[in-house]
Amino acid sequence: MSMAAKRRSPTRGFTGWHMVAVMGLFFGTIISVNLIMAWNASRSWSGLVVENTYIASQQFNGKVAESRAFEASGIKGRLTAASEEIRYVLTRNGEPERQIDRVVAVLKRPVEEREDLFVEFDRRGEGSFVLAEKLKPGQWIAAITAMAGDAVVYRQSIRFIAGGEEQ
Repeated sequence: MSMAAKRRSPTRGFTGWHMVAVMGLFFGTIISVNLIMAWNASRSWSGLVVENTYIASQQFNGKVAESRAFEASGIKGRLTAASEEIRYVLTRNGEPERQIDRVVAVLKRPVEEREDLFVEFDRRGEGSFVLAEKLKPGQWIAAITAMAGDAVVYRQSIRFIAGGEEQ
């Protein structure tokens, strides 16, 4: 066989093995991304909204009535999140609320349970309560309960954004 015949031999192009490799990379990438997303989803949220949906449905009308009573009382709460503290101010018909002596709250992330905080605000004058707590930056939900003695006077849920540097 001459040298010219060797040079004219067909070069190997895209073969079946190349296609198998392309398909393996394609589906391997998709499966890897799905596994990472599923791992992150299961790690960041329990999926639990209420313990028992039947009991929650039975309590719904009571919660609506309680909410209407709070609205009719004229009490309003305002939350301000600064970098080093969270301030909660209560007013009744525009005046500082004097009846409330204790404010407790559950501070939680919208989709995670690991960082939930159960806190009590310090009273700083009539209707003014402060929590000296530095929160991680991002979105938070404050489920606030204002009390006079052991009686619940007002409840409020507020979504807010805490600023600051990443921790």
